[in-house]
Amino acid sequence: MSWDWNYRPYVSAAQRRAKAERHAQKLAKKGATLAPVKLAGRAIASTFWGKAWCAHLEALGDYENRLPRGRTYVRNGSVLDVQLAPGKVTALVMGSSLYHGTITIEPLKPARWRAIKAECAGKIDSLVGLLQGRLSDAVMRVITDPANGLFPQPAEIKLACSCPDYADLCKHLAAVLYGVGARLDTQPELLFVLRGVDHLELISTAADAAALAPAGKAAVDAAHLSEVFGIEIEPVAAVAVGPPAKGKAPRAKSRSMPPVPASAPVPGTVSPVRRKKPTAGRRSAPKKSTKPAKPRK
Repeated sequence: MSWDWNYRPYVSAAQRRAKAERHAQKLAKKGATLAPVKLAGRAIASTFWGKAWCAHLEALGDYENRLPRGRTYVRNGSVLDVQLAPGKVTALVMGSSLYHGTITIEPLKPARWRAIKAECAGKIDSLVGLLQGRLSDAVMRVITDPANGLFPQPAEIKLACSCPDYADLCKHLAAVLYGVGARLDTQPELLFVLRGVDHLELISTAADAAALAPAGKAAVDAAHLSEVFGIEIEPVAAVAVGPPAKGKAPRAKSRSMPPVPASAPVPGTVSPVRRKKPTAGRRSAPKKSTKPAKPRK
């Protein structure tokens, strides 16, 4: 079949979906582990992190012409695989053929990361709240700031696709970018992996308070016992255990104890009562019989 104006023939969404399924089965037989983007409906993202990523993409003027085609591709199941690693996204997208895409994202600059942590210090109390997007408005403004937030700028993104499209952002890579937003719905920590930072550093230092909790609890318990029993209970000072001294530990001197006679009772024990044995003597005289003696013949 000939192509006019060097364009490949149109492939419908149903055809792309069927081809994508066949290619996925072939790759699975070869041992490949794929992570396809599957949407439950038309919404690409439904959580804070996924929506924030997609909103950031759509706010970038450099990508606005190609993003609509990317939304169509990701919605019809054309993204067979999306893998996120530090500073890199690799993907397989089904178009008229199977295309390989790579998106390279620069790591977050240390000064920028320090500024984000400083702004969020003490405002994020738990890891669960962070990953679920239960954040205050102030923290959300810091994280989603277009210029100084967590999301990358076009200058920090390098795009490469095996398709013949001459544009920097083709529809296949646009679909991959939306696929990243869908993936952040279920694995929001991957955004921090992608930017090369540790999301745990955003959690407020609750460990210090936890370390002081046992001492505080002991003080409360001691005060309570003092009140109940009417006595003063001093808190137990912590005993510092130092490292063992070098060399052999001195042996304790053994002292010889005087021998204990066999007949001497052991202190703290009760001596058994011994029964006296009968003394040996003369035999007792036999008792006289009361029967009359027989006459002698």
